[in-house]
Amino acid sequence: MLDSRPLDSTVDLRIPHPEGTTPLSLPKPEYPRPDFDRSEHWLPLNGTWEFVPDGGAPTTIIVPFAWETAASTVQRTWLERAAYRRTVVVPDEWRGRRVLLHFGAVHHAARVLLDGVEIGTHRGGYTPFSFDVTERVDPGVPADLVVEVHAPADKRSIPHGKQRSIPRDDYDGCAFTPSSGIWQSVWLESPGRSYVAAVSLRGESLTGFDVIGRVAGDRPGGAMVEVRAETSSALLHADAHGAFSGRLEVDQPRLWSPANPHLYAVEVTTGDDRVVVTAGLRRIEARGEELRLNGERLYLRGVLDQGYWPETGITAPDDRALLRDLELTRELGYNLSRKHIKFEEPRWLHHADRLGVLVWAEPPGPSRWSPESAAAFEAQLPEIVERDGNHPSLVIWGLYNEEWGLDWDIPGSPERAAAAVHAYDTLQALDSTRPVVENSGWAHVRTDLVDWHYYDPDPQAWANNLRDLASGVRDRFEVALGSDFVVDKGLYASDQMSRTGIPILNSEYGAGFTPLERAWHLRWQTQELRRHDRFAGYVYTELTDVEHEMAGLVDADRRTKDRGGLAPQAVNADTVLVVDLVPVAAGADIPVPTAPFDLGVRISHHGPDPLRGTLRAAWGPAGSPHPPVHAELDISVPEVTPFRVSQPIRLLMRPPGGPARLHLWLDDRAHTFVDAAVVEPLNRRGARY
Repeated sequence: MLDSRPLDSTVDLRIPHPEGTTPLSLPKPEYPRPDFDRSEHWLPLNGTWEFVPDGGAPTTIIVPFAWETAASTVQRTWLERAAYRRTVVVPDEWRGRRVLLHFGAVHHAARVLLDGVEIGTHRGGYTPFSFDVTERVDPGVPADLVVEVHAPADKRSIPHGKQRSIPRDDYDGCAFTPSSGIWQSVWLESPGRSYVAAVSLRGESLTGFDVIGRVAGDRPGGAMVEVRAETSSALLHADAHGAFSGRLEVDQPRLWSPANPHLYAVEVTTGDDRVVVTAGLRRIEARGEELRLNGERLYLRGVLDQGYWPETGITAPDDRALLRDLELTRELGYNLSRKHIKFEEPRWLHHADRLGVLVWAEPPGPSRWSPESAAAFEAQLPEIVERDGNHPSLVIWGLYNEEWGLDWDIPGSPERAAAAVHAYDTLQALDSTRPVVENSGWAHVRTDLVDWHYYDPDPQAWANNLRDLASGVRDRFEVALGSDFVVDKGLYASDQMSRTGIPILNSEYGAGFTPLERAWHLRWQTQELRRHDRFAGYVYTELTDVEHEMAGLVDADRRTKDRGGLAPQAVNADTVLVVDLVPVAAGADIPVPTAPFDLGVRISHHGPDPLRGTLRAAWGPAGSPHPPVHAELDISVPEVTPFRVSQPIRLLMRPPGGPARLHLWLDDRAHTFVDAAVVEPLNRRGARY
């Protein structure tokens, strides 16, 4: 619990309140929970609040932006304690109804008071919380709302994701500016006297929804709850504690998938309360080493998304920014977003549901292991499963990342290994409808997916190691944790973990310092992943630049980078061409040929049906982004079986006579290229030997 002492006994919170503003002038004015919609009776509380930093003079802050950000107007780093204050007035038309005060997220611990009386506390910087304040407010009468926040500079033992800590984390080199205080929307809403407090809808049967929920308020025991979706309905009976469950069969069910993301708006009513919950009929499962969505083979083509913006930190500047990142994900050819160690706000997940973008969700973690930090890590899970579990786009739950919060020592510590297992069991007990990854990256002890993180700028080593990982010859690889700190990491840290029969996929990769180098590695490294049928997918690092990390496909402002003519959507297409060569260098995949040369090209096809077509090849000018109008070679392709890389198709190409780009394309389905250029040795003049 937050320390109950006042923030600073010398601070006078009786300063004048800011003038009220209309919702249209507020930052982030949209209803924060479109997936649990009670927007008929709500009041946004975003905007200008009074702000009292510990030991400082009162000022103002823009909610909901962390106090470190420019958008907040405060822009204070390493401030550990502060208080927010504003006046709230409950609308007269809510008289006779209940009133709930909601916080999307406050980092890290909050104590909330109304008219000087504590109404509750919350600990955990990424999960929502709310209070029933019906008895503390009088419609039409101003009430004084204060939120005291404690955001420790030393974050090592609390879930904080990639926020920087003092003392520093082991992974300080890839941590970012902290994000403290209120960073998601704050609002009031008014349900009925007895109301639906929570609803779980699971559509894994593909024919209807399994419903679990609870009623709160005046008379929750014995309440009748009606659940309706389109032309289907069910009447459920709450028990003495307000808990209800049952089944809603759906007439003429329509399944949710990335190709057809059909959402059901399910009305849940009890008494004079009504909430609209969105959900989808879809099933995600592992069958042996394959992932299946609604029974169909699924190959994950993912991108890592850290959810940061230059002026607003971990809070999106507006709803359009949330939507734009998902649109970018699709435009670049990806079908999945791995939201990296951050629980994103519900509007982002709702947009993912609507657009058909799959989501890999994972919690922020601590960076030091102790029984207390492990308990704090797991304490997030029930709240976030309740908040996000209805989203059909969410297909994978992650837990720890690369043993962060486990001191990078699962293999050497039975206690830390047990913590990973316990977290897996805890999440599986909360939601068994999705695969769970207990420790993303390496050192698996109990997991539904075996994933690995592997960064290697050497094309030959990359190709060789992927081949050996796919065949099972290798399950260990080098990981550079620093310029002078290289360790061996393995996929498994338990003899009980099966080495076969579980889907295996890469969930972080990428290399290169410049945008051109990164585009080159993206092209060749991804084709090597597609070369091996055993893999169930990949996740590229990453969607956008973040502060000092310049690995994004776009920059921090979401602007396109120079990719040397590469179209990422061609790299990530359902059908891609896999070229049988190991490239030499960015811009010079091969030396300029001086004689006819033989080249093997394979086809990796992930469509639902077998594929036929014509493979074409032609030389074009160096750096040309598009194939020439006329092909030099046309070869009819034998039928390609889905999810089975074809045998090589042999091409005998003439020499181009100088630097050029060899374009290879399969009708309008797939395109890649090979750059022929002078391969210059590295210039080492002036080096000391």
